[in-house]
Amino acid sequence: MTSEILEEIKKTIVQRLPERVQVAKVEFEGPEVVIYTKNPEIITENGDLIRNLAKDLRKRIIIRSDKSVLLDPEKTIDKIHEIVPEEAKITNISFDEVTCEVIIEAKKPGLVIGKYGVTSREIVKNTGWAPKILRTPPISSEIIERVRNTLKHNSKERKKILQDLGARIHQGSKYENEWARLTSMGGFREVGRSCMLLQTPNSRVLLDCGVNVAGDEKNAYPFLNVPEFSLADLDAVVVSHAHLDHTGFLPYLYHYGYEGPIYCTTPTRDLMTLLQMDHIDIAHREDDPLPFNIKHVQKSIKHTITLDYGEVTDISPDIRLTLHNAGHILGSAMAHMHIGDGQHNMVYTGDFKYERSRLLEPATVRFPRVETVVMESTYGGHEDVQPSRNNAEKQMMKTIYKTLKRGGKVLLPVFAVGRAQELMIVLEEYMRHGMIEEVPIYIDGMIWEATAIHTARPEYLSKDLRDQIFHMGRNPFISEAFHKVQNINERKDLVEGEPCIILSTSGMLTGGNSVEYFKWLSEDEKSTLIFVGYQSEGSLGRRIQKGWKEIPLKEEGKTKVYNVKMEIKTIEGFSGHSNRRQLMEYVKKLSPRPEKVIMCHGDAYKTMDLASSVHRSYKIETKTPLNLECTRIQ
Repeated sequence: MTSEILEEIKKTIVQRLPERVQVAKVEFEGPEVVIYTKNPEIITENGDLIRNLAKDLRKRIIIRSDKSVLLDPEKTIDKIHEIVPEEAKITNISFDEVTCEVIIEAKKPGLVIGKYGVTSREIVKNTGWAPKILRTPPISSEIIERVRNTLKHNSKERKKILQDLGARIHQGSKYENEWARLTSMGGFREVGRSCMLLQTPNSRVLLDCGVNVAGDEKNAYPFLNVPEFSLADLDAVVVSHAHLDHTGFLPYLYHYGYEGPIYCTTPTRDLMTLLQMDHIDIAHREDDPLPFNIKHVQKSIKHTITLDYGEVTDISPDIRLTLHNAGHILGSAMAHMHIGDGQHNMVYTGDFKYERSRLLEPATVRFPRVETVVMESTYGGHEDVQPSRNNAEKQMMKTIYKTLKRGGKVLLPVFAVGRAQELMIVLEEYMRHGMIEEVPIYIDGMIWEATAIHTARPEYLSKDLRDQIFHMGRNPFISEAFHKVQNINERKDLVEGEPCIILSTSGMLTGGNSVEYFKWLSEDEKSTLIFVGYQSEGSLGRRIQKGWKEIPLKEEGKTKVYNVKMEIKTIEGFSGHSNRRQLMEYVKKLSPRPEKVIMCHGDAYKTMDLASSVHRSYKIETKTPLNLECTRIQ
């Protein structure tokens, strides 16, 4: 069946292309149709032709050169340096002979592409190689380097993975699309281990696969033992964003034999790799090993297909996926699933923020079609109203100003992805404008690496931030105010030194260097500990937040009590989740209005409170399934 479909597509392509175009072969590679030709410059110079062809075929089309017309790699490097302006600052050029791509890393990738793609087309015309243009991160990133190397060194294997996947996706539907249903496998009437299975007569797609980091072994992992779930029958996994409660169990799937794809944005791939590897590392240090290891994380990288916002992609015989901005963290996405020939359209929001932040644009509210929405309800209770970002910033700066004035230090325990970068932007701006004293801002733990990933993907940041970076030449993340902490000696020196601000993980003081800073500063009356994120029940952060003045902590088998004399402050308003008002406003503004809203990712009471309010206010059918329930959506 697949070969017949491919033959039909090839026939259409040959008919539609100019006669002088020599088509060597046409292949499926994952969701894409790849055309190999002996004169690619003719096609690349006529962008409308390919766009129209893709539209008519309803497929993503990639043009590559046949190997016979590729220029020698050494000559290609010379030619690229000749074509690309020096201001692009190329840092590396390498070749993927499997895909016939030249990988060009540059500090200013836009100049390698050129206006309307003119420079990259010149590279194709003069060398035959298809340029794959990557940004060199302003802050070097070990994770991005590791991901790129994994893909580069496993190119042949990845091509085989994509060809097998292409055959599966394009085999055509076997059955009528008469129904679609959703099985709740984690994260329903609870926060943590988000996971659900979308089924149609022809497809099985998993949406997120997370862990409950704070849960006991019984409640830590999704219910992958439900009778309708089978790894062998799974067509795809769609990931909304990188946080562990949505991605922490993905490597487990590959440990147990999953060979299919993961779909997500590029920042999500990089950030989830960082968080998964850190998760494995912490578990190893605490002598509590996970049921997978780093080689399974690397396997998931090889199987990940990255998509930009708005890019429509076939992911199974009868489901098309489009990712849209969710405004939660870098690369976070809402998944729009177009089922069958439009019989049903579902949006899974993942975690989202329906408000512009300094870091990101607000969540997308307009879709081509939508009948069912599955949405988070983390702050869905009627009492979950948080102060505005502006008020939260002012409150924080007031606290920092007072602390520094009395000669103290400010400790901000933060989550490495999202919250830390938001605070870095705020602190840099207030300090640059002289609204708080110029003191060193120390960045510790995983925050630096997460920030490096942010600097590599400025196109996913807010418009204001992009304007600063691209048009004003000012990147707040690489400000001289920030100092990376390298080791324990530096930590001790800065604690004993002059007034400063410290951003460190973990955000709940459940481990990491933030706990060490707390121990050193707890009895310093001049210093302040500021909580800007949620502190879960049972965490050290929650105990301090509740006002405990004596904190017993185990050290080398003994218990030592720390007296809390430093000022403790909680500032709300920096959350990456929508509050109650924003959740209600989001449903109100959804276009088109859905027929059904299913609540997930929230405590039972908040989930049901939000569902009741949505139904009462907007006369939309709402559901609050339990884990292990199956809900028919079509």
